[in-house]
Amino acid sequence: MNKYMKGMVAAGAFALSQGAVAGCGEITMAEMNWASAELMANVDKIILEEGYGCEVELVPGATMTTFASMNEKGQPDVAGELWTNAVAEPLGVALGEGRLAISNDGPITQLGEGWFVPGYVQENHPELKTAMDILEHPELFPHPEDSSKGAFYGCPAGWGCQLANANLFRAFDMEAKGWLLVDPGSAAGLDGSIAKAVERGENWFGYYWSPTSMVGKYNLQLLDFGVPWGGSANWDGCIVKAEQDCADPQPSSWTESVVNTVVTSDFTANTDAMGYLSARVFPGPVMNGMLVYMADNQAGGEDAAIEFLLQHEDVWSAWVSADAAAKIKQSL
Repeated sequence: MNKYMKGMVAAGAFALSQGAVAGCGEITMAEMNWASAELMANVDKIILEEGYGCEVELVPGATMTTFASMNEKGQPDVAGELWTNAVAEPLGVALGEGRLAISNDGPITQLGEGWFVPGYVQENHPELKTAMDILEHPELFPHPEDSSKGAFYGCPAGWGCQLANANLFRAFDMEAKGWLLVDPGSAAGLDGSIAKAVERGENWFGYYWSPTSMVGKYNLQLLDFGVPWGGSANWDGCIVKAEQDCADPQPSSWTESVVNTVVTSDFTANTDAMGYLSARVFPGPVMNGMLVYMADNQAGGEDAAIEFLLQHEDVWSAWVSADAAAKIKQSL
């Protein structure tokens, strides 16, 4: 958590102490377009509505578009699972200028993003200890349309991580080493490339993150890059930016993953919701288990939220008052 974020966490706590509004009222929350955030948004909706009498509207969200909307328009009120690495600099400015605040600086434990391979890749090739080792062997990861090249799977267009992967691809001179950067097209395309490779026992190399059902289901292993982090000036000032704004990306390991629950400054006066959001932390193994449930049962966020509340009362009851817990339990 950077210095701006630490300051705004404290500011959020100060706002809580002021108790500026009575009742919870209407709330707009981003329902991000990936499973863990979809689950989280729906859990938040049920708990805030049933436990505290809020009126919650979920609106479609994604990292870049949701941040831009909150920063420029003050809507939605809440982004429950914002992976803030992709917006570190503008978020720091928004926090410092008081437009946005952080209500929770760690809503999920044991998370991270970076470059992964299935576990059997390193079992079959113990010499491939780091990402740098893998970059020397594109022949082990043949591109599906050109087997003379290695396939590195980046992020779908529109995701914040697309920029970071494209710039790291340039920083490591991967094209000259014999690699092609694959745009999987969508989350489903990225997942499908992994599932297809693993089910065929083929090697796969690319970007992913945890917590996810894919990491658990397919035993994906996060790689040590084999190089140190290149520093904030390189990462925040270049790697996460569009190519035209990152003329000379330098080699770097993936930055430490930072995930926050971010709210608009006006929302900090909502004491009931802020109190809940500041306490709401999903244990990583529980979240991974829920994501496997969602995948195996083709469950959407609402159904998965109910399943979570039914199966993990010991987790969520610690986030709310005893009175709210009783109301939520009764509603189920």
